[in-house]
Amino acid sequence: MEKKWVFQPKVDEEKVQILAEKLNVELFVGRLLVQRGLETEAAARAFFRPSIDELHDPFLMKDMDAAVNRINQAIKKQEGILLFGDYDVDGTTAVALMYEQLIKFHPNVHYYIPDRYKEGYGLSQQGIDYAISEKCTLIITLDCGIKSNHLVEEAKKRGIDFIICDHHQPGEILPAALVLDPKRLDCGYPFKELSGCGVGFKLMQALHIDHGTSFDSLFESLDLLALSIGADIVDVTGENRILCYHGLIRLNQYPRRAFEELLTLAGKKFPLSLTDVVFVIAPRVNAAGRIRSGKTAVDWMLSANEQEIKQLAQEIHDDNTLRRTIDQSITEEALLQIARDKEHPNQSTNIVFQENWHKGVVGIVASRIIESHYRPTIVLTESNGLLTGSARSVGSINLYEVLESCKKHLTQFGGHHYAAGLTMPKENLHAFRLAFDQEVKQRLNGTSLEALQHVDINIDLNDIQTVWNGKLPRIKKIIDAFEPFGPGNMKPVFCTKELYATDSRILKEKHLKLRVAQADSKLAFDAIGFNLAEKEEFTLKGMPFEMAYTLETNEFNGKTNMQFNIKDIRASE
Repeated sequence: MEKKWVFQPKVDEEKVQILAEKLNVELFVGRLLVQRGLETEAAARAFFRPSIDELHDPFLMKDMDAAVNRINQAIKKQEGILLFGDYDVDGTTAVALMYEQLIKFHPNVHYYIPDRYKEGYGLSQQGIDYAISEKCTLIITLDCGIKSNHLVEEAKKRGIDFIICDHHQPGEILPAALVLDPKRLDCGYPFKELSGCGVGFKLMQALHIDHGTSFDSLFESLDLLALSIGADIVDVTGENRILCYHGLIRLNQYPRRAFEELLTLAGKKFPLSLTDVVFVIAPRVNAAGRIRSGKTAVDWMLSANEQEIKQLAQEIHDDNTLRRTIDQSITEEALLQIARDKEHPNQSTNIVFQENWHKGVVGIVASRIIESHYRPTIVLTESNGLLTGSARSVGSINLYEVLESCKKHLTQFGGHHYAAGLTMPKENLHAFRLAFDQEVKQRLNGTSLEALQHVDINIDLNDIQTVWNGKLPRIKKIIDAFEPFGPGNMKPVFCTKELYATDSRILKEKHLKLRVAQADSKLAFDAIGFNLAEKEEFTLKGMPFEMAYTLETNEFNGKTNMQFNIKDIRASE
């Protein structure tokens, strides 16, 4: 897939010069900071050292006072409380965080994770029945519930109250409950992009404040929050950056045994970056909810029993191995379906359906399809007599808004700008397909969707000092200080022109491995381009090429070396 390269707009070089001098850093560092809107010394220092003291007052969130009061009432009356969470990473970490914190105030706490296949997304009747069987009169939903109006109403008739902790876009009418959701139109909370786990954390922060207890024990759960922030792809800016930064410190300095055991099975060592968390821990936690039950992941994260931790970690690791096999097979089938669709070239979307596809991996498959067909994508399967599936979007196409415009064809939907879930009667598929594609076409307004490769800075190899005394170059250490990376603070992408490949190989028939150099430099660096084997043609002819890449490290034979992670290659202009 060809990408359009987009370079950062030029910034005020005088501001760059002043900031670089005040921080005693190279000009390119000042330029990266100014590009991110950090133009003062104070802003830059706050960025590099986010202070936990800068967290917002949780009571700024609408309904927070009432939610704390309702929990205190449950504590006083010794009511049972049920934590009901979604089966993905955000939901399971939210339940684990809330449980290990709330249990310190109240012993009568239970948790429930719905079955992805039998119950589907969101609050379920089975979960409500479980709450009643355990004599719970307060249900706290986590990462779900914002659109469960009917079930909440029916459960209230049976004597159950609700606190909804969610971060998804609310509908026009809120459930008849205490609703903690920063995206509420009437909520003045200053940061809108919390994860579902983040909303649960703010409720626990408020409870700690109300009880006058130290935050030290609350911050012991920040590793779970960092995992949710990375896995749910929320903005790593503002309050999320503070929480994630300190969550990673907690994860690396005081790792819970569950994560230690899983990393051993995955062959990964500490310390972990947020990228490591996203690509190593998160998929395995998600696999539990995709293959067996999200409750397995919660049990594992909360366990203090060594034997149980080992057993559950192995099960979760095995689930992930199975998940990889399943999603690879379904991806191949979905791409073949697209290739055979004669109407596909005229469409602006990808919609594929097969009744026996595994419901637990359709979201992953949607993301895989986008890698080769850059369009909003929906992958559907059949479950309980309905079509159900996951959607993923690209560029400026707001998936939630598009689905909102097509809601007359849907039984249920919910999600964000880039990701959503949906359910519909089987007979509605044709009409929905037409409506969805037409709405996307209208939003594109005649423009074409192009995969973009964003580039921050042009740089020569001489600007990258080589490894000495076994230590990494200063440039890599500085880039590491920009962590944690994610939406809103992506890892800097460099561009080097007039490169030559001194060595070129294809690994596993799909990865491009290079040794790159410039004519005016004595330096040479290893570079790896995952799934970029087709780009080898630009490197074989002895002609110069341009490369977009990030700076990474590679450990081999006990040595740590600099390595470029290739994002794209094109012929030099």
